[in-house]
Amino acid sequence: MSRFRVLFKSTAVRLSALYILLFALCAATLVFYVSAMSERLLTGQIRDAVQQEVNQVKRAYDVGGLNLLLRTMERRARQPGANLYVIASPSGDILAGNVASVQPGVLGEAGWTELPFIYERYTDSGTTDPERRHLAIANIFLLDNGLRILIGRDLGEPERFRVLVRQALMLALAIMGLGALVIWFGIGRNALKRIDRMTDASRKIMAGDLSQRLPVGGSGDEFDRMSTSLNTMLERIEKLNEGLRQVSDNIAHDLKTPLTRLRNKAADALDNANSDGRRVALEGIIGESDQLIRTFNALLMISRVEAGSVAAEMTGVDLSSIVADTAELYEPVAEEAGLTLTTEIEPDIEVQGNRELIGQAIFNLIDNAVKYTSGCPGKQAVVLKLSRASNAVNLAVADHGPGIPAHQRTEVVKRFFRLDESRSKPGTGLGLALVEAIMELHGGRLELCDTDPSSLDTRGLTVTMIFPT
Repeated sequence: MSRFRVLFKSTAVRLSALYILLFALCAATLVFYVSAMSERLLTGQIRDAVQQEVNQVKRAYDVGGLNLLLRTMERRARQPGANLYVIASPSGDILAGNVASVQPGVLGEAGWTELPFIYERYTDSGTTDPERRHLAIANIFLLDNGLRILIGRDLGEPERFRVLVRQALMLALAIMGLGALVIWFGIGRNALKRIDRMTDASRKIMAGDLSQRLPVGGSGDEFDRMSTSLNTMLERIEKLNEGLRQVSDNIAHDLKTPLTRLRNKAADALDNANSDGRRVALEGIIGESDQLIRTFNALLMISRVEAGSVAAEMTGVDLSSIVADTAELYEPVAEEAGLTLTTEIEPDIEVQGNRELIGQAIFNLIDNAVKYTSGCPGKQAVVLKLSRASNAVNLAVADHGPGIPAHQRTEVVKRFFRLDESRSKPGTGLGLALVEAIMELHGGRLELCDTDPSSLDTRGLTVTMIFPT
């Protein structure tokens, strides 16, 4: 019983019930309309037939007088399915005809009867039977001698036809209503089952299992579209939560060491009576603080980008100009590290994006390339290449450093992940994470591959920013 109560609370079931109710009202209206129109049509045909009889009887009277009129009416009255024929006195008494009696007042006025009237037929034995009363319509006209002639037609046939049509329509309506109820119940149960599956998945998600997804039936209906949208949202939430957990763990791991050094240097400055030694300790504290500030600035920037708070600042930007300006700014740093920074830039390439974020992403990639290529054996060069593809714009930063193993390329874009577990090189492990977030904001993607797959000594790494066009 509780399941039925839940079923009747379903929106789909309520809409189906409303549809059935409206359908029933329309169908009932149609039944009465069709039956009334059928009755009216038959009544019209009866009136036409009676009027033809009246015209013929009048012609017989005009041609042969009362004798021919009587013979004509008698002959027609004996035929199967005959009309009603009555000859009445000026006072309304029935003198002859195939009708035993008519409703009082009917023979009082000439013309068509305004309403159907009651009359009694003769039985087979020639007597009247009060139970055999019927309805009829008639046309009454007067002769020159004052006699009244009634010619009418029984309404049993149109009444039976009206009842038959109404019964047929009501039966059809009942069958359709029963079918509608079955379909309504089936639709309601199907909708309720899908909602129950979605509710079960939602409960598991609310319990903390973000790997659960709402069921998608594959029909492409509104439930599937809603489930697909919510699943996309859940994937995003799961990814953000996973990133948050990683950030929490990595912050505890990566910031513990600089904070410890910061405290030790502060203690040294406090204990050191020599002003020069204290100055050196304070400068070290400032340096450690700057590194911490840069780390938190990078985290804030990643959070801001992932939240999409800078999406409204998207405009058409000259990517060729951004790449050229960034390379020019970083060229002295590369030369100081003993590297050659070269560019291959196609002119007049524009994308929709944020100039500052794209510049920051390019800066991070060049910084990583210079940092990890410097001091490595082999070719000491970093190459920036900007080119158009069929449906995208590719910006590649290639180095000839140690590269990244293929199985770790999905990990390096996570926050605080560093291949250098000893942290011997400077950095926070947030550079590629920020670039990944920027590319997602721009609707693009980040690809990592070997710079020189044919070399076994030093493959290098090529990071490609792929912008949609």
